[in-house]
Amino acid sequence: MEQFVHSAWSMIPFGLMLLMIAIGPLVVEHWWEKNINKLIVSCVLGIPVAICLIIGGMTHELEHQLFFDYVPFIILLLSLFVITGGIHFSGDLKAKPIVNTGFLALGWVLASIMGTTGAAMLLIRPVITTNQQRHYTVHTILFFIALVANCGGLLTPLGDPPLFMLFLRGADFTWFLHLLPEWAFTGLLLLLIYFLVDTHYYHKEHWTALSADAREATPMVLKGKINFLYLIGVILAVAFINESTIPDMGKEDAHLWIKYLREIVLLSLTFLSLYSTKREVRYDMNKYSWTPIIEVAVLFLGIFTTMTPALAYLADKAPELGLSHTWQFYYSTGALSAFLDNTPTAVAFYSVASGMTPDQMAAFGGTLVAGIPEVLLKAISLGAVMFGSLTYIGNGPNFMVKAIAEESGIKMPTFLGYMVKFSLIVLLPIYILVQLIFL
Repeated sequence: MEQFVHSAWSMIPFGLMLLMIAIGPLVVEHWWEKNINKLIVSCVLGIPVAICLIIGGMTHELEHQLFFDYVPFIILLLSLFVITGGIHFSGDLKAKPIVNTGFLALGWVLASIMGTTGAAMLLIRPVITTNQQRHYTVHTILFFIALVANCGGLLTPLGDPPLFMLFLRGADFTWFLHLLPEWAFTGLLLLLIYFLVDTHYYHKEHWTALSADAREATPMVLKGKINFLYLIGVILAVAFINESTIPDMGKEDAHLWIKYLREIVLLSLTFLSLYSTKREVRYDMNKYSWTPIIEVAVLFLGIFTTMTPALAYLADKAPELGLSHTWQFYYSTGALSAFLDNTPTAVAFYSVASGMTPDQMAAFGGTLVAGIPEVLLKAISLGAVMFGSLTYIGNGPNFMVKAIAEESGIKMPTFLGYMVKFSLIVLLPIYILVQLIFL
């Protein structure tokens, strides 16, 4: 058992877990839709790994992974999911290019505040409603996925799950603001391209569609406003309730309520949101369901368990992997994030970076942040968040946005069509520019 947990074989369950997440929705779509089946997969792959870790003397590593990574991760996602699920934004504006661009810009900014999932779920239905009279709408959904469901979430640990995992590993809450130049460059360039594309399609619309669009316009209405106060509470909790401001949280003999003070505050805000938000706003208007967060919980239970020996192996073998350039971390993290889940991918390459020798780290220059060269932390963060938009499966909100669009009658491209018609010709060139300019 000890030989297994310290060998390359230990990475197989982790690889199978990620592979199942990637191909499950494509190969066994109806079977995969049920969360009980996802839980079965997590247990089948995770329980044997957990047993091997305990027998192999890695109980402490498993406990840390589950209690100090998985639990905070799920509680943060739960709080954001519940709180943003209590905010409803509705109305039907005139679907002019400047209005659509404004919607995408708003979502791009909100993504770092309320998370990519929260921002995407808040705005996708108003965007679809605003454009329902227009015939050319697919391009709007594609750019929405890139800007709101992915690239917008670069500036805080709340923005995208991979960044929160890096935050738990020692990156300061405010450090992610160092990604502001890359965030601004990518977002503004995508918004400019979108405005030009939408202007082109707007002029192709038949006059009857534009007439109906103007005639059926209604004012925008925001409900569930109290949840913005809870959202501010989440931001303050993550920013200030941590080991850097409360050292006792990091002590081994600290009471549980001290160790999990941040999570206790987040759960309290979650219950306040559930109690104070009107049912009609959450369940009728937002069509709120617990299914998505349960799906995340059961899948990541399997991911966090199976990746425990994989991360240890990568850290041990890091000096031998030959990753000696920043661009290698950027594109490697990005490529795997596009086709697998971007959160474990970011953690895996962080483990590789942290396992390098002092001389290897020194070759990258600069200061260390969270125990690795700052430029590598930037590369891993950028690759994980931005490249998640290259496919429908790169980041959780992508598939959710696609499903909502299709429910509304918008014919979305296939998995391959999305890449050929959009991500490879629009997104990838921009991401290459980011690497050439900033890394």
